[in-house]
Amino acid sequence: MGSESPTHRSREGPGAATSRPQVAAQVNQALISALTGQGTVLKARTADLLADVRSVAPAITAVMHRPGITLAQQSRVTQAIYKSGIAAELLDSLASPDASTRAAAARICGALRLADAVPWLSDLLGDPEQPVRDAAARALGSTGGRRAVDALMSMADSFEPQRLAVDVAHAASDIDLDAWLRRPGNVKATVVVALACGLRGDALRFPRLVAMARDPGAAPEVRAAACRALGMIGDRAAAGVLRNLSSDPDQIVSTAAARALRRYHPGLPRH
Repeated sequence: MGSESPTHRSREGPGAATSRPQVAAQVNQALISALTGQGTVLKARTADLLADVRSVAPAITAVMHRPGITLAQQSRVTQAIYKSGIAAELLDSLASPDASTRAAAARICGALRLADAVPWLSDLLGDPEQPVRDAAARALGSTGGRRAVDALMSMADSFEPQRLAVDVAHAASDIDLDAWLRRPGNVKATVVVALACGLRGDALRFPRLVAMARDPGAAPEVRAAACRALGMIGDRAAAGVLRNLSSDPDQIVSTAAARALRRYHPGLPRH
């Protein structure tokens, strides 16, 4: 069942599948019941979830991102998904020959934060189909954890930095970000992490980002990313640093600093 294309579900005849308007509502109700310890089993078919992924994934996310949700409650939801048999079928669907099925399965695995899906999602980052690669990256960002972060960062050379930074910002812990910022080597990876810090408004990494922006020995792309991150964090202490760097001899750095400075002073002329 897990490997069939969502478009093939009608082969079983009229009425065999749950109607689309009901699928997301059924999923939402079952997951809330699991969350509160009521033990309701999710009865929707995996093929129905995949076919209506645009409604189902947000319905799942709404439950998994509820304010105050605990790890124990998330674990109840995960157990309910495994008990229903859907988790195993979703993992199978990640290897489907149909690209739309792979992408849909990745999206639902991410919404459910299925840790067991991380190795398969990591492989899908190199999928020949762009929608599948994007869905896998978003799923890893939603799932989080060290393995997910490492998988995302391993693709720094293949993804647009700003795009990848969004997923890393979701997936990484403070320890992960600090470790990657201090890791020498890949310029694109450092750019991604710096931007991720900015997207998170990560004030703890502020001194490190200032040092990166000021470092004349660092790659211009890294210094520029640090400037952009400082602008996103919005700490007023960075204004002086950015003002000085807006006259940097490297145009990439000066342009990034000037644009970041406008976050503090919106009326400044464009660089």
